[in-house]
Amino acid sequence: MGFPGTWMTESASMVYRVVPKCACSSIGQIMFYSDHGRYFDGDIHDSTSGLHKWNQDESQPLIEANVKAHKSLTFTCVRNPYARILSSFFDKIAGIQRNGKRYRGNLVPQLIQRYGVDVGSPENGFEFDQVASFRRFLLFARDTIRWRRPMEPDIHWSAMSGHISTFIVNGGRYDQIFFTEKFNDGMQKVLDAAPTPVKLDVNDVPKFNESEGHGPKRAHKVSDYFDDLSRHLVWEIYKKDFQLFKYDFDDPDNKLPRHEIDLDEIHAKLGR
Repeated sequence: MGFPGTWMTESASMVYRVVPKCACSSIGQIMFYSDHGRYFDGDIHDSTSGLHKWNQDESQPLIEANVKAHKSLTFTCVRNPYARILSSFFDKIAGIQRNGKRYRGNLVPQLIQRYGVDVGSPENGFEFDQVASFRRFLLFARDTIRWRRPMEPDIHWSAMSGHISTFIVNGGRYDQIFFTEKFNDGMQKVLDAAPTPVKLDVNDVPKFNESEGHGPKRAHKVSDYFDDLSRHLVWEIYKKDFQLFKYDFDDPDNKLPRHEIDLDEIHAKLGR
């Protein structure tokens, strides 16, 4: 299986396991800058040079050899599951993508037809009932993850523990896992520990949010989107994420983790 979703700097100063919707655009740009002294011109997900990625054939043997020998500092980043699934909805379902189209072509029309999800349109200013539509989307997300219908689960709403575990199961080990909610502190610890060719202060990094501005903004606080059924579905989908990454299931508005991550626990429980 190898190491899907893994990026590595060309200098091999660091290795990163991407977790979608967890600051991956910013992390990729910082990695690029730490080698080249400049940011990639465009969305870092579109880069085909300057950064090794598992989906680039020539990068695979380099990444695999590095990870299996644990030659470089290796890390990833996680996010509150409530905020992450909301972000996935507003970006991938309610928003318009960089190509000017809806995500995955006919996905949104399917959601409208099968689940009654209304996401408005740019023409009407994306006016729709955000709470009702999100809750219906959550049913769809649960169906894709639990029963793989009406489609395979998408990487943007699949559990973080699933992404992170593939790296461990195939022979990798993390040195650091930090929180999106404490991004600057966590990313700076990575940079301070990695032998990067170019030094960088995270506080000087511009904001890279490739999903911003392409759709509606969230109109309510996080807890307004989650009634009892929605929270039950979130627990069904993301139980491991809450438990391993120490987020607060009981209070959707508390975005911060309650405890620090235990790396030994992560490797023991996700490496099975």
